[in-house]
Amino acid sequence: MALSVNLLKMKTSISLLGVLLLFFSACNLAKPTTVDLMTDNIATAVGQQNLQTELIEKSGKFINPRTLDKEGNIVYIPLTDWTSGFFPGSLWYTYQLTKDEKWIPLATKYTLSLDSVKNIKTSHDLGFMIGCSYLTGFRLIGNPQFKDVIIQTAKSLATRFRPNAGVIQSWDVDKDWMSTRGWKCPVIIDNMMNLELLFEATKMSGDSSFYKIAVSHANKTLENQFRNNNSCYHVIDYDPLTGNVRSKQTAQGFADESSWARGQAWALYGFTVCYRYTHDVKYLEQAEKVYTFIFSNKNLPKDLIPYWDFNAPDIPNAPRDASSAAVIASALYELNTYLPNKKYNLTADKIMQSLSSPDYKAEIGENGNFILKHSVGSIPHNAEIDVPLNYADYYFLEALSRKQILMSNDKLTMATSTKK
Repeated sequence: MALSVNLLKMKTSISLLGVLLLFFSACNLAKPTTVDLMTDNIATAVGQQNLQTELIEKSGKFINPRTLDKEGNIVYIPLTDWTSGFFPGSLWYTYQLTKDEKWIPLATKYTLSLDSVKNIKTSHDLGFMIGCSYLTGFRLIGNPQFKDVIIQTAKSLATRFRPNAGVIQSWDVDKDWMSTRGWKCPVIIDNMMNLELLFEATKMSGDSSFYKIAVSHANKTLENQFRNNNSCYHVIDYDPLTGNVRSKQTAQGFADESSWARGQAWALYGFTVCYRYTHDVKYLEQAEKVYTFIFSNKNLPKDLIPYWDFNAPDIPNAPRDASSAAVIASALYELNTYLPNKKYNLTADKIMQSLSSPDYKAEIGENGNFILKHSVGSIPHNAEIDVPLNYADYYFLEALSRKQILMSNDKLTMATSTKK
């Protein structure tokens, strides 16, 4: 009997030891995965940014990298390009991720090179251009010079508000290919990304007109830009005098009734931001609805990196769009702070793991010194297909910085704004 008891104790001890070994082994396997997600990606960012800034510094001027051409050469853009704020913004996030102050003077210099953008009144993309550069930098170092530029840029953006329609006009209809479409006041879903600048300008200046314009635009977008399945149209054309909707179309998607992937990403991110500043639950609910559309879609690949359009005709051979995935991941980390029980951060983690794999992330020294591969600009325009894009890198680094903050149990500082 004593022998049986001892054997039983021994078996129990061995079983317990086995369970403990399995537990600690699992911990040791799981922990490096999370740590490596940060460590490896930060190392890649630093390596690529070092190479990219070395090229710029050797030129003696600020040449702003956007993508690669068909020959693999880096495409540099003027400050008036809608993507001009993303590279300076990426340097700000590199500083935030590394805490290495060597990035501050570079990010500051390249940000200040965009100063004259504050007076542009012919573009709705000022939120991208100045928000991603000046506003990102202001949040990190509080430079008062940045604040003045942000407020002036909001004043310029506000000139595009069409009060009868209640929206900010996206494109001028007498320019380039837009002139052939017959539009009067086109509004694209991308414009939701420019509202953050207006909300911040009200906080900084006390002028509530910026806040009111942003809310009006968000409400009209909510009213007119979504289908019954909660996917969004790319372009809504309004009559600027009556405010009536003239047409619902696309410019960069496969078809008017298709769901352009980056458009869905802009919508998810944009309405999450609107909730941040207004605490109006209808914006939060819309962000959730967009999430449901994206992640219940039968055409979303298992790695969660969407095809360029959810209705692209050549799925599963259609190009993927890493830029859409990066925007979605960044938005989900913030959305999770408002709805933690929904575990949106776990979806974001899965996206980031995919983007961090060799399938999407470049080796240091390759890919024109951009971080992510396989993004899509505009297939209908035969432009920037399956290439790196500076905004894919920006939102990837933003998502990474948000992940870093959440891992340290801190709150996202951008999520603490109050209603004005």
